[in-house]
Amino acid sequence: MTLPNSLITTLVPLPVLVPLLAAAVTLVLARRPRTQRVVTVGALCVVVAVAVLLLYLTDRDGTTALQVGGWNAPIGITLVADRLAALMLVVSSTVLLAVMVFAVGQGVRDGTEDQPVSIFLPTYLVLTAGVCNAFLAGDLFNLYVGFEVLLAASFVLLTLGASQDRVRAGVGYVMVSMVSSLIFLCGIAFAYAATGTLNMAQMALRMDAVPEGIRTAIFAVLLVAFGIKAAVFPLSNWLPDSYPTAPAPVTAVFAGLLTKVGIYAIIRAHTLLFPGGDLDNVLMVAGLLTMIVGILGAIAQNDIKRLLSFTLVSHIGYMVFGIALSTTAGLAGAVYYVAHHIIVQTALFLVVGLIERQAGSSSLRRLGGLAASPVLALLFLIPALNLGGIPPFSGFIGKLALLEAGTQQASVLAWVLVAGGTVTSLLTLYAIARVWTKAFWRPRGDAPEGELADSAPSALIDESFDIDFAKRADVGRMPVFMLIPTGALIAVGLALMVFAGPIIGYSDRTAVDLEDRSIYIDAVLGPGYTEQVDAVGGEP
Repeated sequence: MTLPNSLITTLVPLPVLVPLLAAAVTLVLARRPRTQRVVTVGALCVVVAVAVLLLYLTDRDGTTALQVGGWNAPIGITLVADRLAALMLVVSSTVLLAVMVFAVGQGVRDGTEDQPVSIFLPTYLVLTAGVCNAFLAGDLFNLYVGFEVLLAASFVLLTLGASQDRVRAGVGYVMVSMVSSLIFLCGIAFAYAATGTLNMAQMALRMDAVPEGIRTAIFAVLLVAFGIKAAVFPLSNWLPDSYPTAPAPVTAVFAGLLTKVGIYAIIRAHTLLFPGGDLDNVLMVAGLLTMIVGILGAIAQNDIKRLLSFTLVSHIGYMVFGIALSTTAGLAGAVYYVAHHIIVQTALFLVVGLIERQAGSSSLRRLGGLAASPVLALLFLIPALNLGGIPPFSGFIGKLALLEAGTQQASVLAWVLVAGGTVTSLLTLYAIARVWTKAFWRPRGDAPEGELADSAPSALIDESFDIDFAKRADVGRMPVFMLIPTGALIAVGLALMVFAGPIIGYSDRTAVDLEDRSIYIDAVLGPGYTEQVDAVGGEP
């Protein structure tokens, strides 16, 4: 059954509109928390359903563009759903829904009257709208708006509870994000001055006539802006200090998802606006340093959240590696690895939230004996092995695809990155093994601060941890609504392994679309627009 084109275009703005409308409703319902939760979860379920339908339709019918307000491109705001955007919408909305259910489960059991939980849900929905808007944006300024919506919402979420550590981390995060936004604005201004448009489809055509030096300079400015948001070395120092201080659900969604918005922007700029590989060698070096420096930082950590934050930085390097290869195989591997990493990294941070709730800390100096809880041990072990790239998990499949693409490209830098990626994978396994050995296998009494296990429960709690265990009668119990979304994300990660063939096939088709810019340009500006430009030697 073929859906009418009008229905398909109607679906495109819903991932942005639904959470924004739901955010307004939840603000009105601030004094009715139960109804707030129902509206929030319901809205996110709608976004997931719409994203899945868009994934199916874009894979079947190709790229779809919506001209908002009836203004024809390139004048009006354009929303574009192609295979890449649809995949990012499905993965991100799934993660956002799972984390929200986890947060509801945590809040129902552990929330206190002093915490501003009524503002959490509408802010989270605004964050969702910003993420979806960034993925669907068809012009640079609308992409900038999506980033700014993310910044505003993420600052509120990062500082919930207003503890000293969270405010300090939030201020640092905002300052770095503002610098990134200022650089992005400069890049937008330079691109507009060079091409006279902000519509990415039209800019892609006009950028070809811009002198090579100017074009490369504009690309470099945008890469710096996107590199900060994606935490690409040497622009990644802010991340390990910002994310671990937030509540577990906030840390999970930030770590798993927000950096991938920056990666998405790099992919879109690299393939649509600046093809040709002018800065590929720079990206390769940055990818290599991101992998190595990130994983060395992870090995040096004694806190699980900080360790995972550094592994997050490290594995961003794999995605940059795939992009920098400028080949179909490299792009396909990067697309698959982005989807894998969003799911697995988020699941691991949710597991850390369960560890904190069970043991009162995420510090390896205090943890031990967690293997006594088989459910918790299994929930950690599966995504940890997946992240480490143990066969046959999706982490192994994604890394293998990227390393194979590197060997096919066969340049000296590509071979160096293949070696660096292999070493990084081994060191990731070492870092994960440290966590398993210290937090799960050894007795808690053998930990450097393990004697606290025999003290009052409140003595076990890190200063940044909000829950007062001394007033709780259910210490060590994991609420079902925290276990279900964690297990669901782990199951999705396993599905990436079980259905690797079809998903890799989708990634290959996505990469082919990205390399053929005419598909995107014609969807936005009209069928045959690219051919008309070629025929007349300029825009018709």
